[in-house]
Amino acid sequence: MNRLSKVIVLVAATLQLLLLSGCMKWETGNEEEFSAEGRGLFITNEGNFQYGNASLSYYNPATCEVENEVFFRSNAMKLGDVAQSMVVRDGIGWIVVNNSHVIFAIDVNTFKEVGRITNLPSPRYIHFVSDQKAYVTQIWDNRIIIVNPKTFEITGYIECPNMTMESGSTEQMVQWGKYLYVTCWSYQNRILKIDTTTDQIVAEMEVGVQPSSLVLDCNGKMWCITDGGNENSLYGYEAPALCRIDAESFTLERRFKFALGDEPSELQINGTGNKIFWLNDDVWEMDVTAERLPVKPFLEQRETLYYGLTIDPTSGEVYVADAIDYQQQGMVYRYSAQGELVDEFYVGVIPGAFCWK
Repeated sequence: MNRLSKVIVLVAATLQLLLLSGCMKWETGNEEEFSAEGRGLFITNEGNFQYGNASLSYYNPATCEVENEVFFRSNAMKLGDVAQSMVVRDGIGWIVVNNSHVIFAIDVNTFKEVGRITNLPSPRYIHFVSDQKAYVTQIWDNRIIIVNPKTFEITGYIECPNMTMESGSTEQMVQWGKYLYVTCWSYQNRILKIDTTTDQIVAEMEVGVQPSSLVLDCNGKMWCITDGGNENSLYGYEAPALCRIDAESFTLERRFKFALGDEPSELQINGTGNKIFWLNDDVWEMDVTAERLPVKPFLEQRETLYYGLTIDPTSGEVYVADAIDYQQQGMVYRYSAQGELVDEFYVGVIPGAFCWK
């Protein structure tokens, strides 16, 4: 399911929940103490749009134990509305909560809040340039916000060309040297190149309708997926594609086309950077040196709704998030690097993204 379709479905599911449940009341609780030393996996559960039921789960791969609602249980307050993504840097986890316009900073072992960046228009992802500068992409906004992670303050913005506030959207980011590359997703078709020393856009490239995911491989190649839009979009509708781009020269080397109507998403890369994975109903795997798309999936869909994906950077194990019906608790399936089921566990409503510690 492409990202725009997901938004439409989420809004519909949310309206149904609101009709059934009436007005939401913010919950409070007692703070719990956690000490999650060692490796672990965070799962950001989006929750239903405008329902304020986003949550954070934590999974220990060594013990196969999961703790749900760890942000709420550690801080005695809810995470907010639509947990979009998370990044860990220097022992601090940064949780981007889109419709609450906030990024929370937490201690990754205790899950306690240590700070927050507020008044963000509609944040999607955060990328750290240095200890004192990070970029935050936005949906339905023509700016990339510049923040200082040390002071939790907004320090500036980068205005993106040929965007309006209504149709503008920037999404995922990777960095090569001093240059940052960012996909322009909703009603866009470009990747922007930003000089991180000047905060200026120095180049752009058209890759196809609505590029979303973006990763960097071991050979200095960037890979992105374009979702192709949808047949009701005024912006355009085309077959999705997997694009390979040389980061050094910023040139498009290859477009691997999917079938019209396919909905590839959630492009991920393994720890060594030599294999990429994505969702397209099933889970697909491809070597970065391949010259054609695979014909057989790595994992077939389990008659359910695969929604999120991550690869353990150490073991190569594959974790797949299942949103089920967008209303009940979601499920995460853990597979070995050979595709054998290792574990499965319940998390929060609409598990959408993962973050390794």
